[in-house]
Amino acid sequence: MSEMTNTGYRALLAQREALEKQIEALKNEERGDAIDWIREQMALYGMKPEDLAERRGRGPRKQSGPVAAKYRDPMSGATWSGRGRAPRWLADQDRDKFVIAD
Repeated sequence: MSEMTNTGYRALLAQREALEKQIEALKNEERGDAIDWIREQMALYGMKPEDLAERRGRGPRKQSGPVAAKYRDPMSGATWSGRGRAPRWLADQDRDKFVIAD
């Protein structure tokens, strides 16, 4: 019985190998057709390869420099721009008292 099972197994492996070769050949053939179709579509719509690049977000992020301080601690002279987490000296306080006048 093990002789028959081994032969059947080898036959299936051979079939699989033959199918994989057929699959690869057909994929390569269809790939060429797909590339031709894509090129036609790109020409029709006036697209360039860079138009296909993945876009993230709403566009390029604006680079900004340091932000001027808006608040100053009169005791220590420490400042805060109003961005990010508020410093301890300003926590639970009325921020209007610490605004830096221009």
